[in-house]
Amino acid sequence: MSEEHHFEKENQQLNLVRAEVSEVVVGLSDLVDRLLVSLLCNGHVLIEGVPGLAKTLTVSTMAQTLGVDFSRIQFTPDLLPGDLIGTLIYNQQSGEFTPHKGPVFANIVLADEINRSPAKVQSALLEAMQEKQVTIGNDSYQLDEPFLVLATQNPIEQEGTYPLPEAQLDRFMLKVIIGYPTLEEEHAIMNRMSVSRPKMNVRQVMTAEDIMAMRSSLDEIHTSEALEKYVLKIVDATRNPCNYGLDELTPLINHGVSPRASINLIKGAKAHALLEGRDYVTPHDVKWIAPDVLRHRISITYKAEAEGKDVEYILHKILSTVETVDGGREAVG
Repeated sequence: MSEEHHFEKENQQLNLVRAEVSEVVVGLSDLVDRLLVSLLCNGHVLIEGVPGLAKTLTVSTMAQTLGVDFSRIQFTPDLLPGDLIGTLIYNQQSGEFTPHKGPVFANIVLADEINRSPAKVQSALLEAMQEKQVTIGNDSYQLDEPFLVLATQNPIEQEGTYPLPEAQLDRFMLKVIIGYPTLEEEHAIMNRMSVSRPKMNVRQVMTAEDIMAMRSSLDEIHTSEALEKYVLKIVDATRNPCNYGLDELTPLINHGVSPRASINLIKGAKAHALLEGRDYVTPHDVKWIAPDVLRHRISITYKAEAEGKDVEYILHKILSTVETVDGGREAVG
């Protein structure tokens, strides 16, 4: 199979997933694409949005199309690490402890309202995310691949929450902001979901093995040295904005992004190129994924908050100011 045909086939598979999810979920195509990117890049996603925007439905529907195990965990103040990863159960007949695996043993795990549980529970989940294994008693257990954690948090209600510190936020590849649907989309949602038996099931169009094969394909997607320097300039602009004529941002940024940002930017751009059916990356791919990679890694100052300038304002300034590369394949289309 030629390389071009190889990428075309994988793009068709990804389009089938998009099409199947859209049979159940109206809108949220951007979220679906970002979830596919995170699957391809072996990353995790933090989703921020008010309740009722079909986050759980989107995730569970996509899991059906991929034929993988899905688990939803509702994070509450009384949740314990054992409720998440599992515990040892004493067997009176044998006199031995046997492991009882928790809901984290799934391919796609939805951690609903992650900031409602104490830090020790969040840490237990984040250890599983980082190490791809959990320890129950004295034994460690590998988690099946693919393993994707999607954590949600409510942007409005902050009472009784335990906000994730920057070091934990940095573990998430993407932070995706979900907004309200358009009136046309909400009309379609209303008509589709107001019947007695709305469609909730979709065909399986991919497998876990397909996902793992596509991850290997990302290594074959080309990036130029000029484009890699463009990624590095974006990252550096969050740390040293004055080097790019963005002096106004210096008093607004407490600290810039970590090297994980540059790694995830280039990986995410490659995954988006694959979604688009290309075997090369353009600045458009970088700009498409950059806000989701960067927004949770930038810490703003009190001055920024006082002036009403949030992370989105800073990202807009950086992405509209830092020069893209020119010529050939890397030109913005």
